[in-house]
Amino acid sequence: MDTDLKVRLVEGLAETRRNTERLLAPIDDSTLTTQYDQLMSPVVWDYAHIGVFEELWLVQAISGAEPIVGGLEHTYNALDTPRVVRGHQKLLDRAQSTAYLADVRRRTLTLLEEVDLASDDPLLHDAFVYKLVLQHEDQHDETILQTIQLNPGTYLNRRPEIREGRQVTQEAIAIPAGTYPIGNGLHEPYDNERPRHQVRVEEFAIDRLPVSSGDYLAFMEDGGYRRREVWSADGWEWNQTFGTGAPEYWCEEDGSWWVTSYGLRLPLDTNIPVQHVCYFEAEAYSRWAGKRLPTEFEWEVAAAFDPGTGEHRRHPWGDGPPTPERANLGQLSFQPAQLGAYPEGASAWGCEQMLGDVWEWTSSDFRAYPGFAAFPYSEYSEPFFGGGFKVLRGGSWATRPSVARTTFRNWDSRLKRQIFAGLRCAQGTV
Repeated sequence: MDTDLKVRLVEGLAETRRNTERLLAPIDDSTLTTQYDQLMSPVVWDYAHIGVFEELWLVQAISGAEPIVGGLEHTYNALDTPRVVRGHQKLLDRAQSTAYLADVRRRTLTLLEEVDLASDDPLLHDAFVYKLVLQHEDQHDETILQTIQLNPGTYLNRRPEIREGRQVTQEAIAIPAGTYPIGNGLHEPYDNERPRHQVRVEEFAIDRLPVSSGDYLAFMEDGGYRRREVWSADGWEWNQTFGTGAPEYWCEEDGSWWVTSYGLRLPLDTNIPVQHVCYFEAEAYSRWAGKRLPTEFEWEVAAAFDPGTGEHRRHPWGDGPPTPERANLGQLSFQPAQLGAYPEGASAWGCEQMLGDVWEWTSSDFRAYPGFAAFPYSEYSEPFFGGGFKVLRGGSWATRPSVARTTFRNWDSRLKRQIFAGLRCAQGTV
């Protein structure tokens, strides 16, 4: 069993690194090293950070070895070197980063041959720390895609692959009041998903599908960005400060709406989920529609709970792995699929496209679950608990399958628009 697990880890580490390198291959050095927005790192920072994180956990934590290159742990520590200053740091270039990551990987694989994955050590048991590192790299690949989209130059040389949907009606699915299991009951990343606990949820209804670009366009055409009554006080201040009138990367020309996607200018597809909206925009849309954003607990119940068996599912469709027939994941489409494209991925309640396509804003602040214990390091979740960040659920087209599960809690500030985020509405008294 230990040997089989190690073989799978070697394959997983190699596949994830191939994906990272595939993303970086078309990027020129200027794009790689430029900081296009103070909210995002230069891509080259993320690239070297992937290696520093791997060295920290799969080399130093396991063997006690000294750092390969002194000083990197400070420059590439997310808290020590916040995003706003990363573009002004002396960073490893592409060639130096590639060589460093390769050196770290050689040491990682050598040590993997020696460790006992059946150990009682919580870092090693069932390969916890290896899964942590794999998911960490997968998450940074999605971050890299966010950063690349900020570059006005061309990245893609082909049109996005859009999976066509089917005729499906947006409807509210009623979910009864009850006490439901919430969170991850397994020993796996990440700490903010644990422990599994029971939460009382009152009766509510949640939309079968995410909000489409067409429905969001109707909000805009009805004066949504000018209607003070549908915005919160903070949202209205954001609206007036930034003066936007559409999602990020949308533009109107001669009465038609277009979307810029990785250097391509595409006509707006009104049948795909809207993406690149911030929390304030999602909140305003839901009020305009006479609804609200779901809480993260409501979202998880709709995505994960099977009322027929009383079980909590890892994915909306069950515990089977994500497949191209079930969800738009893995960074291959470069765009959300059309609504109704994944009936095989529906939850037990009938909600569709809850994993993949777009992250979905919830109304919940990012807070610790009862009984939370930071592991393996406090800096991952604890600094972000509180009222400053909102929880997003579900994953996007740019999310790798290792991260896609019904318990995964993404979080971000309310004003972020470069993330691949949309929304799904709910109704009922919280």
